[in-house]
Amino acid sequence: MSRLHLLRVFCAEDGSGGNPLGVFLDGAAVPEERRQAVAADLGLSETVFVDDPATGEVRIFTPAEELDFAGHPSVGTAWLLDDVQALRTLAGEVRVWREGEDVFVTARPEWGPAHELIQVDSPADVDALDGAPASHDFAAVWAWMDEEAGTLRARVFPVGIGIPEDEATGSAATKFCAHAGRPVEIRQGRGSRIVARPAGDGWVEIGGRCALDEVRDYTLP
Repeated sequence: MSRLHLLRVFCAEDGSGGNPLGVFLDGAAVPEERRQAVAADLGLSETVFVDDPATGEVRIFTPAEELDFAGHPSVGTAWLLDDVQALRTLAGEVRVWREGEDVFVTARPEWGPAHELIQVDSPADVDALDGAPASHDFAAVWAWMDEEAGTLRARVFPVGIGIPEDEATGSAATKFCAHAGRPVEIRQGRGSRIVARPAGDGWVEIGGRCALDEVRDYTLP
């Protein structure tokens, strides 16, 4: 029996929206050979196993495969660990800090899935999509809502890793920010908010709000 935290990451200012995430703070108790089955059983876009809360060592799985880095799992896990100053992902060390109610991490745009940024004419065109564009396994479709203010509308379809559509995608946010070369606020999915800002030397900081929905016992499949 393991203890599962279910939360939402990159919530809107009123606490709505956000991407669901599963976190096992006692991840070291889950055998490595069973973690992929756990992630598939939960069916969330990502599930995190914290192997060492003191050092922030984590492993991140989608329902189909393990990732070297993902944004909303990093932000959500950092929020749960509360006083951690860094996470150690397979891609590298992720610095952590807080600004009011928001938790931020730093990452590199080349980490995580190879999202393809596809700009369309308007937010309405983003909203009109009924799924991933044909022949695109990692489509991140976006349009400016307010270019002067740096606010954009996005939907992300990482079907190549078993996720038909992601509600809020931190790794894609690093790529949006690097592409824009400026701070951006991303309104993604049904009602999520991601803040992304250049952090120098090719790094990007991404952050937002989290909300804990449930803590329960979980029997491994």
